Amino acid sequence: MKFDYKLLEALSTVIEQQSFELAARKLFISQSAVSQRIKLLEETVTQPVLIRSQPLMATPIGEHLLTHYKMVRQLEDDLLPELLPEAPRKPIKVSLAVNADSIATWFIEAITPILKSHLVELDLIIKNESKTIEKLRSGEAVGAVSNQQKSLPGYQSFYLGDMRFILVASPEFVARYFPKGIKPSSLKLAPGISYDTVDDMHVKFIEQHFKIEAKDYFCHSVRSSEAFVALAKQGAAYCLVPELQVKAELEQGLLVNLCPDKVLTQSLYWHSWVLVKGINKQISKEIVRYGQMLLCEGRNRNEKASNSFPS
Repeated sequence: MKFDYKLLEALSTVIEQQSFELAARKLFISQSAVSQRIKLLEETVTQPVLIRSQPLMATPIGEHLLTHYKMVRQLEDDLLPELLPEAPRKPIKVSLAVNADSIATWFIEAITPILKSHLVELDLIIKNESKTIEKLRSGEAVGAVSNQQKSLPGYQSFYLGDMRFILVASPEFVARYFPKGIKPSSLKLAPGISYDTVDDMHVKFIEQHFKIEAKDYFCHSVRSSEAFVALAKQGAAYCLVPELQVKAELEQGLLVNLCPDKVLTQSLYWHSWVLVKGINKQISKEIVRYGQMLLCEGRNRNEKASNSFPS
């Protein structure tokens, strides 16, 4: 069996656009032609490749095909400039899955030099750090920041460092809800913030240090790390945030560390394809270098060195 890459392209575009109609527009073919290509691909592999649900999802075999297709595209993007150096260049599309806390603290600074010096079309997929690895498995991303150390088959992982999370609030909030210090009784009345239902770090922190279950207090759901800090600064809530994100606010007295003796530490890893080359390799190297520079301070330097991205 040989793959017809037009069929794989159709599957990838349908998943990316979450619509047969939008996929048809992007591929400059009819919607029925897109459906026909998906059908032909399923006949070729003798099983379904697409779950026609909302959202549209690839089946397990579809995920394998998408991963293969993305890897082939990576190799093509790296090879074409060498074969045709004078040909008009198109932006190289790079899809990365990253957690919101990394976006809010260090990740943008890590990739900015590459974006300034190369023709790259970046697609950032924002997911919980425990879920980003799924975007590699589905073929939607070629690299990911994750809290999981173990890599998928065909991928490699590199230790980035530890992100420290602390509980903060504004002085106004402290005076209103914690005038006698933060205690289980006062936490039950004070509004907190969690990212979404998948984010369990706040719950773990409160349960570990104050022995209170999630059902005994309430939290706003706010899907933005930056909004966490904004709400806390306005005195509307307290929240668990990366210490790195609120360094300036703590120094200026806009926020207060509610319990300096308590911290939640999360290790982060960068996952990329084993055979990564060209611009994708440069991006991975810069992410690992910059991430380790900011996040590795509390860990053994030998561990950092052993996890450096290969040259």
